[in-house]
Amino acid sequence: MARIVLVHGAWGGAWIWEKVVGPLKAAGHSVETLDLPGAGDDETPLDEINLDAYAERICGVLGEKPEQAVLVGHSMGGMAVTQAASRCPGRVASLIYLAAFLPGDGQSLIGLTQLPEGEGDHVQKTMVVSGEPPIAELSEEDTIIAFYNLAPPEVAKWAAQMRRPQPAVPMMDEARLTAGYESIPRSYIHCTRDQANMPALQRRMMKERGVSPVVEIETDHTPHLSAPDELVVAIDRLARQEVPA
Repeated sequence: MARIVLVHGAWGGAWIWEKVVGPLKAAGHSVETLDLPGAGDDETPLDEINLDAYAERICGVLGEKPEQAVLVGHSMGGMAVTQAASRCPGRVASLIYLAAFLPGDGQSLIGLTQLPEGEGDHVQKTMVVSGEPPIAELSEEDTIIAFYNLAPPEVAKWAAQMRRPQPAVPMMDEARLTAGYESIPRSYIHCTRDQANMPALQRRMMKERGVSPVVEIETDHTPHLSAPDELVVAIDRLARQEVPA
């Protein structure tokens, strides 16, 4: 079985994985979660938070055990795991991108959302960026529409209330890929009713970056809450390097 490290996305935290950790452990995997700098319970100062800080945090977690890990990145966590795998590729067995931003060298999250296939992204339409260093914020209503619109209403409301303002610099930072990263197997869980990372943009990134295999889930941006059982099956199979039927 695999060592799996789960990395959340923007406005998230380790808490977002609560419904999938237990079932993945029951399937025989060891499972770890973390708060990226400035997320969840982490209190890193805002002026120290960037994409490299995310990568450093992830590589630190990976280095706590000797075995390589399957690194799962959700949404903006795709940027974070890409940068981490470029920094410490020897610690990564494979990468699983979940409704995630999947950059090429020199691409940023914001840059990816500006591609034609990103049109309609509810996050970019509604988020407000302010301050220095900048933070990005969404209303509770827009958070639910963008991220949790197919989750049970009470679960969506809980998740929206768990969020914190999102440091904006990691969204603007460009990924820098290495040869070590390029040699790591990469797969993708494609959410076909996503309103935060548009399905067309997901397909473009998968094609351009050559990920395989791809698993499709007919759900919103956060299957952790809207389709946790399907998500567990997908991660389990991809972590075992089984090609889903």
